[in-house]
Amino acid sequence: MNIFFAAMLGGWEIVLILAVVLILFGAKKLPELAKGLGQGIKEFKKATNEVTSEIQRAGETNDYQQRQVQYHPAEKTVEATTAVPETTPQPASPAAPKA
Repeated sequence: MNIFFAAMLGGWEIVLILAVVLILFGAKKLPELAKGLGQGIKEFKKATNEVTSEIQRAGETNDYQQRQVQYHPAEKTVEATTAVPETTPQPASPAAPKA
C-alpha cells in the first residue's frame, strides 16, 4: 500500500478535525489562527523563492573572480606621540651598613 494514499484524509476525517479545533480554540480564535497560518505560509514561500533565485543566480555566474571577496588589509595608522612618559622618583636606598 502506498504511504501517500494512507496519509490522505477523507471528508469525514476533515470534518472531525475541524470540529475538534473549533471545540478547543473557540470560534473567536479561529480567524486569528487562520491569519497566522496564512502569514507563515506566505513567509515560507517567500524564503523558498529567495533561496531558489540565489542558487540560480550563482549558477549563472561563471566569473570566479567576480564572486571572490577582495581582502584589503587596513593600513597601519599608529601616530607617534611626543609626550614624555612620567617617571616617579625612586626612594633613596638606605646606606649600606659598615662592617
